[in-house]
Amino acid sequence: MGSLFAELARQASANARREVEAYVREIPELGTLDASPRDRAETLEYALWLRRRTNELAPSSGALTDDDLFYIASMGETRAEAGMSLESRQQVLRLHTALMLREINEATDAQRGGGVDELMCMMNWFAPQGVRGISAYCQGFVRVLRRRLPYVEQVALLARSLLTADPMAAELALAVGMQLPEHCAVTVIRVPDRPVGDRDLESEIEALVKTHQVPVVWCPQGAGGGGELIALVPLVPGIAESVRQHAAPHLVSDLVRDFGEALGRPCAAGTATAPASELAGALDRARRISRAAPLRRASARLRPHTLADVFVELAVADVPFADDWLRTVARRLASGPDLLVTLDAYYGYDMSRGPAAAALNVHPRTLDYRLRRVQELTGINPGSTHGVRILSSVVARRLSGAWR
Repeated sequence: MGSLFAELARQASANARREVEAYVREIPELGTLDASPRDRAETLEYALWLRRRTNELAPSSGALTDDDLFYIASMGETRAEAGMSLESRQQVLRLHTALMLREINEATDAQRGGGVDELMCMMNWFAPQGVRGISAYCQGFVRVLRRRLPYVEQVALLARSLLTADPMAAELALAVGMQLPEHCAVTVIRVPDRPVGDRDLESEIEALVKTHQVPVVWCPQGAGGGGELIALVPLVPGIAESVRQHAAPHLVSDLVRDFGEALGRPCAAGTATAPASELAGALDRARRISRAAPLRRASARLRPHTLADVFVELAVADVPFADDWLRTVARRLASGPDLLVTLDAYYGYDMSRGPAAAALNVHPRTLDYRLRRVQELTGINPGSTHGVRILSSVVARRLSGAWR
């Protein structure tokens, strides 16, 4: 055994203890190890075994055996049985990897620059076998989740793991019978506060998952029963390349419509596309879009909005004085007969008088009267390019619930 491996072997016990102490200090869910000598001893034994096994296999580039992977998977099962969250499990894997790399670096420094060949040997072994070990750990973790959690909750975990680039996503996808997407349309459906006794949201989400077979997770917000439904709609090869920022995929539109109909209450949807490695950023964009989009029922042209639909509203939201001015325009319109609703229909039908009047269930001359009234109250012609930019922003901001 060379000097690098000898140094790692000499420090194995101390390094294992340091890892357990780091878990207790940095991961709240593992702070209980201090109160449970049995759990602490089991964790320490595993940490020490992993270091010794690494030292045994790395010098000869030996692979982890089936028995090794079974033991690693059993630790994943143990953590899942104890109720460890996905976030803490990811922290454990990240912290363990960081500490192992730190130990290798410290052992290398102790040799005062020597042992380059051994260092390369260790790193060449560490990467591929580390991936196999993490996969086994995740498999054990998921086996417990499959036994303990309903299908819809497993799907929700898959959605969360995809959004955080958690390696467990691959195992969860297998467990729920879904394929890992290369590209997704991340869609956020914003649901305002819901009255007590309203429809059972859990059953609605379960039906949505069974129908569309996509990762979906409900994120409640506040005490009023509202929140966000986040759906990751896979884009098949060919579609992902052709989808433009101003065109939501049909699969997304279908899902939004179905959820809106099941919900039976006004909601707003925003969507953003991204490759699997950039879903967290797409979620942030989709969430911002959904908050700027108007609240609508499924029967009233509910659709997923994209950045192109609400980019003016998003820009205005970051400029307080412009937002205040639009509020003033909205207050003037409030004195007229259904003027905001009229403008919403007028712009929703691309300023076509006939379809807009039909949607409002009024005569086209009544529509014309209301549009003239808008100009009288605001001094803005709703049919002009200038008017479309301003008044459509007012309508979107007012109907989105952004102004209370």
